[in-house]
Amino acid sequence: MADKFKLSIIAPDALFFEGDAEFLEFTSTEGDLGVYANHIPLTTIVEPCVATIHNDGEKKKAAVLGGFAEILKDKVTILAEAAQWPEEIDLARAEASLKRAQERIAAKKEGTDMKRAEASLKRAVARIETIE
Repeated sequence: MADKFKLSIIAPDALFFEGDAEFLEFTSTEGDLGVYANHIPLTTIVEPCVATIHNDGEKKKAAVLGGFAEILKDKVTILAEAAQWPEEIDLARAEASLKRAQERIAAKKEGTDMKRAEASLKRAVARIETIE
């Protein structure tokens, strides 16, 4: 049995997840991260992504829509801008958001907030990938 660590994912409106994990996968601004117990201490910015929680042979996926992560030897805390389980995601809405963001980025119209469009694109992709 693999060593475990405590994992907390905290969203602005609620404690999204709290429990044990053997392994955690998510994406930071520096790239994809995999965390086991006794990981080197690290603080990083979380990109909108699919976070996968591994524990006791099971995997739980959640859309984590940005935030910050603190990784310690025996605990990981993610302060998320928002987080959703697959069953909480409206696929049609996420696909429509993806299409709008892609159109805004491709059009390159003056006055379009490109950073906002790119962030919207990343959130939509994270939601869609969480369901798949």
